[in-house]
Amino acid sequence: MTKSFDFLFDIGGPNGYLTHRVLPDFCARTGAVARYVPVLLGGLMKATGNRPPWAVYADVPAKLAYDRLEFQRFISANNLTRFRMNPHFPINTLPLMRAIVAARHEAVFEQAVEAMMVAMWEDSINLSDPEEIANAFDRGGVDGKRLLERASEDAIKAELAQNTASAVERGAFGIPTFFVGDEMWFGKERLAQVAAALG
Repeated sequence: MTKSFDFLFDIGGPNGYLTHRVLPDFCARTGAVARYVPVLLGGLMKATGNRPPWAVYADVPAKLAYDRLEFQRFISANNLTRFRMNPHFPINTLPLMRAIVAARHEAVFEQAVEAMMVAMWEDSINLSDPEEIANAFDRGGVDGKRLLERASEDAIKAELAQNTASAVERGAFGIPTFFVGDEMWFGKERLAQVAAALG
């Protein structure tokens, strides 16, 4: 039986992008399959009372500086040279993540996720603009207009909402979050622990 784990993600989180980039090697090493679960990061944080580090540690500049250092260390250690901090960050990812959910129903999920990761964290596209979302999908080889149309369907909206609510019920509060069975890990720095659990 193939080992698997859940990877909760939102395109709008830079740590989700970094995780996405290292997962192919991680899965090859562990022999595991990553199940990508799209959630709404804003909804997840609101439901759990979570706040971004820059708000939580606004009065602790050394902590913020260290977080930036660790972020850069991860990029350097994994040679993620294409990463760029998007000048439009943070954005409201609700329409985008609904389109990602729709992509699974259109059988273009992997291509759609990759297209959005590239657009947001390599090409610095403003993905709060529906036209830019559609164009980015198109560049990635999927039908952007079709995905945005399906994103407005009640069933698609409900699926993203349910994914997010289920994540909260499981204990998630941010991105990236991983589950091996019922055990949870938060943060890309916990991947070694995820590997141990899979082993």
